[in-house]
Amino acid sequence: MPSWPRRAFLLTTGTALVLGAPGGPTARAGAPDAYAELRAAWRALVLGEGFKPTDEPFKSRLAGLGAAARRWRAAMAPASGSLWPDLPYADPEPDTDQESFAYSANVVASYTRLATLAQASCQPGTGLTGDAGLRADVLKGLDHLYAQVYNERRTRFGNWWSWQIGAPQALLDSCVLLYDALSAEQVARFCAAVDHFVPDSAVAHYTGTSTGANRVDLCRVLALRGVVGADSAQLALARDALSPVFPYVTSGDGLYRDGSFIQHTAVPYTGSYGSVLLGGLGLLFALLDGSPWAVTDPGRQIVFDAVEHAWAPFLHNGLVMDCVAGRALSRGVSASDAQGVQADDHLRGHPILASVLLLGQGASAAERARWRGLVKGWMRRDHYSPPLADPLLGLAALARLKDVEDDAAVVPVPEPTGHRLFPDMARATHRRPGWAASISMADSRITYYETGNGENLRGWHTGSGLLAWWGDTYANGQYSDAYWPTVDPCRLPGTTASRKVLADGAGGDWGAARPAVRWVGGATDGQRAAVGQHLKGLRSTLSARKSWFCLDDTIVCLGAGIGCADGTAVESTVENRNLGTAGRAPFQADGVTKPVTTPWSQTLTGARWAHIGGHGGYVFPGGATVKALREQRTGKWSDINRGGSAAPLTRTYLTLYVDHGIDPTDGTYAYLLLPGASADRTAERAAAVGWLRILVNAEAAQGVGVPSLGCTAVNFWTGGAAGPLDASAACSVLVTERSDGTATVCVSDPTRAAGGGLTVTWHRPVAEVTGRPATVTSAATGDRLRLAFGDLAGARGATQKVTVRLG
Repeated sequence: MPSWPRRAFLLTTGTALVLGAPGGPTARAGAPDAYAELRAAWRALVLGEGFKPTDEPFKSRLAGLGAAARRWRAAMAPASGSLWPDLPYADPEPDTDQESFAYSANVVASYTRLATLAQASCQPGTGLTGDAGLRADVLKGLDHLYAQVYNERRTRFGNWWSWQIGAPQALLDSCVLLYDALSAEQVARFCAAVDHFVPDSAVAHYTGTSTGANRVDLCRVLALRGVVGADSAQLALARDALSPVFPYVTSGDGLYRDGSFIQHTAVPYTGSYGSVLLGGLGLLFALLDGSPWAVTDPGRQIVFDAVEHAWAPFLHNGLVMDCVAGRALSRGVSASDAQGVQADDHLRGHPILASVLLLGQGASAAERARWRGLVKGWMRRDHYSPPLADPLLGLAALARLKDVEDDAAVVPVPEPTGHRLFPDMARATHRRPGWAASISMADSRITYYETGNGENLRGWHTGSGLLAWWGDTYANGQYSDAYWPTVDPCRLPGTTASRKVLADGAGGDWGAARPAVRWVGGATDGQRAAVGQHLKGLRSTLSARKSWFCLDDTIVCLGAGIGCADGTAVESTVENRNLGTAGRAPFQADGVTKPVTTPWSQTLTGARWAHIGGHGGYVFPGGATVKALREQRTGKWSDINRGGSAAPLTRTYLTLYVDHGIDPTDGTYAYLLLPGASADRTAERAAAVGWLRILVNAEAAQGVGVPSLGCTAVNFWTGGAAGPLDASAACSVLVTERSDGTATVCVSDPTRAAGGGLTVTWHRPVAEVTGRPATVTSAATGDRLRLAFGDLAGARGATQKVTVRLG
C-alpha cells in the first residue's frame, strides 16, 4: 500500500488546505458577523479571487477540478474501514510503523478528496457549481469519516501529522466551504473531533512537533476551528501561539539571523518546511487582518525581513534549490498519480512565489512593491517550467501570480549577483552574471541528509560537498528532469565519497546522522568567498578537507588529505551532468572531441581542460588524471521514495571524476568550474597558467591567489602560513585589494572555538585600519597587518570584516 508524503496532500486539491483545533464548540446560532467575515475571507483565500474563470489558465484548471471531482464522486463507496476502496484506513495492527503510516495517510487522503469535491461545488466553471447533490455527498462523506475513524473516541495511529494537521485541515476546509449546509449537530461533532486530536496542549510548549512550520500548521488548525465553531478563545490561542515562531533562534527549528531555516532540529529546510511556514503565515495574517484577532506581534517583521534574507537567496528563475528541500527532493511522481506529474525544484518554488505575494499584503508598501518585482522577475525567467502552467499550483496561487504578471506597473527585478554564506545550516549560494550555484555541507549540527517516512532513501552524500549550478537561460531543468532517481548517488557533483555500499536510509531517520566535525563554513565579503568543509563520510572511515573559492566567473575547487580504510575506492566527482533522454551534448578534452555514443568511457591523463557543450567548462591546473564517462542510467522514483512511481526512467549522464583508488592515504584534487563558459573560453583560462596561484592544498590549509582580482583566500584547518597570510589557529580568510588603494580582510572561525586566541597576519604594508568589528581587540599596521580577535564563539561562524588603507 503506497504511503502519501506530506507534500502530496498539500498539492492534491491544487491548493494549500488549512484548518481546525482545540476548545469546545460554541453554539452556531446567532454567531457574530465577525465569524461570517472570517469564513468569507477564508473562502477567498482557498478558492482565489479576482480571476476570470473563462480565461486561461483558470478555465482549464477549473475544468480539471470538475473532472477530478466527478471521478472521485463516482468512486466513493462508504464501507466499513473505507470511504473509497483504494484508501482503506482500518489498520489491523494500529501502531506507529510504516504500514500504519500508510493507513493514517489514507485518512488524510479521504478528507482531501472531500475537500476537492467541496471546492468543485463552490468554484465556477467546474460543471458542478452549486450542485446540491454533490454537497450532500460531501456531507455524507464527512459524517462517515467522523463515525468510523476521526472522532473524539478514537486513538490515533500511524503519523501524528495525519491527525493533528493533515486531516483537520481538509475537514475544516470543507466545513468553511459548505458551512451553510451544515447542521449545528455536525458542527459540534466535527469540532469535538478536532478538539480531541488537537487539544490546546498541542501549542502549550514550543518543542517537539510544535515548532517552526509545524507550529504554523497547528495554528492554522486552531484558527479555522475557531472560525467554524465561532470560538473567540480558539482564535486568540491561534494568534498568540504564533509568537514563538517569530524570534530568531540559536539552535533547533526556526529562522536564524544569518538567513538559515532549520526544521527537524538539523535539516536545512527553507524550500520545503520553510515554504509551508511562509505560506501558512501569509494565510493567517491575511485571514485575521482587520479582525479582533489580528496578528500584531512586532516580531512578525522578522518574517517579512526573511523574504529577501532567507528565501530569495535560494530561488533562481522560479525554482527553489534542492539543497534546502530535505527529503522533498525524492518526491517526484507518486505511485498514486495516474497522470505522472513530477514534483520538482520548479514546482516547489512556485508556491513560494505565490506566498511571497500573499505575505506582501500585510507588509509595508515598499516591501510589497519590491516583492512583486522579485516575483515577476522569477516568473519571467522560468522558461523551463512557467509558473502559470504549473499543474500542481492551486487556483488561489495562480490568481496571485497572474495578477502580478498582468500588472504593467510592476518592473521585473533581475537576478542579483553576490555570495551568501549560511553558517548555521552549512549552506552557501553564489550568484554571478549568467549563473548561480549552491554548496551543501554537513557538520556536528547539520545532518548529512534527511530520510524518513520511506523518503529520500539514497540522499547519503547530498551533504558531502554537493555543488549544484544553473545557468540563466540554460540548464534550469538540470535537477528537475528525473535527476534524483537516475543519478549515481555516490557520484554527486562536487562530492568526495567512498564507494562503500550503504543501505537505504543509512544513518537513521529525521537527520539523525551527523559527522563529528566542526570546521564547516567560511568567509565572504558578499561577492566572493572562501568556503570549506572538513568531511567525514557517512558510515565510512573517509576523511577529507574540501574548499571552494567562489570568484567572479569561476569556482576553484580543492581537495586534500583524502584518506579512507573502507576497502573500497574513493572518488571526487568533478561533474555529473544530466544530458536528458537524448544525451548527445558534445564533450571535448584539451580540444579533442569525444564520442557521443553510450556507453563510453576514457581515462584522461594529464588533462588540462574539458568542456560539455551547452553547459560549461572545467580546468585542471597543472594537468590531472580524470575519468570521463557517458552512460545511460535507469531508475525509478520508488527506488528513493517508497511512495514513488515504479515506472522506469532513463537519462544520459556525462560524468567527470577523480579516482583516488582503494583506501587512499593523502589524496588530492584541484579543478575550476566555469559555468556557461565556451570551449574557447575554457581553453583560454587553462592556458593562462599565471591567472591562478594555488598557494597550498594540504591537510593543514588550502588557499589560492588571483593577482588580477587582487584576491587571496585561505582556509586554515589548523594554524599555519599560506602565501602572504599567517593564522594562529583554524580560520577562514579572504582578502581583496582594490585599485583605489583600499582592501578588505574578511575572517571567520567556522569551528566556533576561537575563545580569544586567534591572530591573523597579512604580510602587506597597511597604512591604517578604517573599519573593524568589535571582535577585533587589536590591529597593528605598518609593514604588515596583524589582527587579534577576541572570543569569536558568539559570532557563530559569521564573517568579521576589516577595511584598511594600504601603505
